[in-house]
Amino acid sequence: MSSPGACGRRWWPGTSSTAGDRSPVRLAVPPSAVVLAAAALAGCGGWVTREAPARAPEASTPAPAPAQARRPGAYYKDDGPGDRTPLDLASIPDATPRAEPLHRFANRPYQVFGRDYAPLASATGFRQKGIASWYGRRYHGQNTSSGEPYDMYAMTAAHPLLPIPSYVRVTNLANRRSVVVRVNDRGPFHAERVIDLSYTAAWKLGYVEAGSALVEIEHLAPGAAVAARPEPTPAAAAPGGVFLQLGAFSARESADTFRARIYRELAWLSDPIEVVPGAGLFRLQLGPFRTREEARPLAERIEAEFAVKPLFVFR
Repeated sequence: MSSPGACGRRWWPGTSSTAGDRSPVRLAVPPSAVVLAAAALAGCGGWVTREAPARAPEASTPAPAPAQARRPGAYYKDDGPGDRTPLDLASIPDATPRAEPLHRFANRPYQVFGRDYAPLASATGFRQKGIASWYGRRYHGQNTSSGEPYDMYAMTAAHPLLPIPSYVRVTNLANRRSVVVRVNDRGPFHAERVIDLSYTAAWKLGYVEAGSALVEIEHLAPGAAVAARPEPTPAAAAPGGVFLQLGAFSARESADTFRARIYRELAWLSDPIEVVPGAGLFRLQLGPFRTREEARPLAERIEAEFAVKPLFVFR
């Protein structure tokens, strides 16, 4: 997994820093607003970074973490699940969209690593497809951009542009699982990733071990009906058949980056591209199809428009 790098910053609205290796965050706000924000934050140091972890008390119910969650999976160095993960993460309810006032400072323009961000005034009709990552115990209890403590067991998310607070449905395109989360933080600041989910949200979507997944984000208005999350498909029932292999990489992040590029350049492509690990490689495979003939038209279109010749593989 990647080191914290450019995606590993958390910032407080209305503050800036040039100390050490922390990149400055400059907000387009009046000096008076900065003074007010700085005064409000004087007790907590002003800058919250993923490179200065603080552990807060976690769930009081002592229970082993799910087996698969104990393997490294988060996209940030030295992160991971908690030592006392709640027994039944599946019982934690999704966020419920409701009307809330926008945060006074967290929705103003800001700058991170030389890039300007202008948060949306409204998320009505917002949809986005891209790579999601997650963050866990390393940041549990630290303040988010909204000023609320981060709770890795709550259904929350960080997004660079969506209004704070707002609500979105996030769907894992590989397995079609969906969750509803409340956006209360900023990040990830990485060109190939679009949203950071809490540990529990990522666990529900089934990508804690992988560290990332291709997702679709859809804004939900207050009072929107939230469909029940479908039950996970048992691994034994995973479909077989013919797949189109679009690449193989020695590093997971390289596979994720190439997959994001495919979806960016082939906007019409809606089929899930799965990252299949094995024998030291991460293969990008699209499918399944019942026969080679069924897959051929799509393979030819991808080759014509993306200049990559898919390989036919059987599983």
